[in-house]
Amino acid sequence: MRQTRTFIPTTREVPANAEATSHKLLIKAGMVKQVSAGVYTYLPLANNIIEKIKKIIREEHEAINSVELLMPILQSQEYWEESGRWYKMGDELMRLKDRKGAGYALSPTAEEIICQTVNNMITSYKQLPMSLYQIQTKFRDEVRPRLGLLRCKEFIMKDAYTFHDSPESLRETYNDFYNAYSKIYDRLELKYRAVQADSGNIGGSYTHEFQALADVGEDTIVYTEESDYAANIETAKVVEENYTMPVYEKKERSLLETPAQETIDEIAAYCGVDVTRAMKGLALKADGELYLVLMRGNDQLNEIKFKKATNTSEVEMATPEEIESMGSVVGYMGPFDIKNCKVIADNAVKYMYNHSCGANKKGFHYINVNPGDYEVDGYYDLRMIEEGDLAEDLSGPVKFAKGIEIGQVFELGKGYSESMNITYLDANGRANHFYMGCYGIGVSRLLSAIIEQHNDDKGIIWPKEATPYQVHLICVDVKKEEQVKLSEQIYEKLKNNKVEVLFDDRAERAGVKFNDADLIGIPVHIIVGKKAGENTVELKYRRTGDKIELSPDEILEKVQEFYK
Repeated sequence: MRQTRTFIPTTREVPANAEATSHKLLIKAGMVKQVSAGVYTYLPLANNIIEKIKKIIREEHEAINSVELLMPILQSQEYWEESGRWYKMGDELMRLKDRKGAGYALSPTAEEIICQTVNNMITSYKQLPMSLYQIQTKFRDEVRPRLGLLRCKEFIMKDAYTFHDSPESLRETYNDFYNAYSKIYDRLELKYRAVQADSGNIGGSYTHEFQALADVGEDTIVYTEESDYAANIETAKVVEENYTMPVYEKKERSLLETPAQETIDEIAAYCGVDVTRAMKGLALKADGELYLVLMRGNDQLNEIKFKKATNTSEVEMATPEEIESMGSVVGYMGPFDIKNCKVIADNAVKYMYNHSCGANKKGFHYINVNPGDYEVDGYYDLRMIEEGDLAEDLSGPVKFAKGIEIGQVFELGKGYSESMNITYLDANGRANHFYMGCYGIGVSRLLSAIIEQHNDDKGIIWPKEATPYQVHLICVDVKKEEQVKLSEQIYEKLKNNKVEVLFDDRAERAGVKFNDADLIGIPVHIIVGKKAGENTVELKYRRTGDKIELSPDEILEKVQEFYK
């Protein structure tokens, strides 16, 4: 493609709200144009890369016998009500009505429609397992779109769905997708981790996220250097091996006036204990039921763990009036004489001794409280993991890193097939609900993830399989006949040998051309300049900056060698 005939509006100016490196470079390199908050036009270079990513995805899905289809973006409200997600999705679900008042959603994902699609069409166990996928535009009403393509209202996603007659079949296919995703990200030259994760609104009990490592990432990854253990911080388990109970002398419990202490650190100091031996009580209301949650002083409650422990979905802080109904007062909650609620505690509480806790009376705490002094309905892993905690696999202390979620795989089980009542007949002729899996990749988000890892102070450096063109051919001075003639010959030869070429034939200064080439980031540059009359050109590798002089006859071999 001649650069004079394509649309690559490079610029040195970026919006003030462009925070991420990838966002800035996508705009500078003339790859995207913002239409509105969280909505972008993908310009020709970006579209080329998206098509390369799709090609990789299709090849790796074909290798695991997954078949492509295309489902509607406009999805009827009735299917979302059947699955129970019409209201559960909350404000993220973009809803609209047609002229007759019928409700629809703009697809954020397609579990409901894939169930409607296969209903009465996959009827026998002999047709299973079945694996179907699509690459399609999706919509989510993000409350705060930001970071360019990393958090959008409209985006491109690959979503796949599988149907099975047994959990064993589902797990086998899950592993196929897990491995296929790893191959996709390897081909895109991404540094990533597959981490244990939460299934969120999608549902299911077994899931992994694929996280591209990047400082701009909004997710925190917990990992160890001693093993391949990795998890999202929201789901990382805190094992009880992190705690020990020392030999101690049990002291007599007593009431202590704490009139001016407000923070947990102040209370711990006043009570003469380390903050790990200062209990705090949190009053929560979950699905209409009150809970008192007991934790160590500075530990942070993990809401996802709390919901799983209590099998609840809607959680909020209890009001002062509700706390009063529990027999307590704000800021002084503790386990003694509490009422009208369930009392649960983090596992760490088992190992607290001679500790302080609220006395359920304003201005007072108990000190020298010990295990067995009060009743607890259940102990659970409830706190957020911290750097230095022992990992779940006991391999060593965990570290934290930032990541961009680029894909997720889920075992859904029978949740959707049961709620939407889709079945098949087994070998005995009995109707059974399908076991299902779903698997997503953020296609447009991958553009940003790649750039975050592949850039320097000059611009983008595209991986070999995700470059808009394979070669950037630069005619330094289009006023020089020998340069133009040689450039045209090289251009035609490369095209005739199926090499993708961007030919900079613009009447621009050499500095502008070189800067744009580095900014755009195609891996191989062929520069036709002053030595054109000597039948000599320069080949430059964008990543290393290495340059070699060679004759035009050597170019094709060098390019093919680079891309083999």
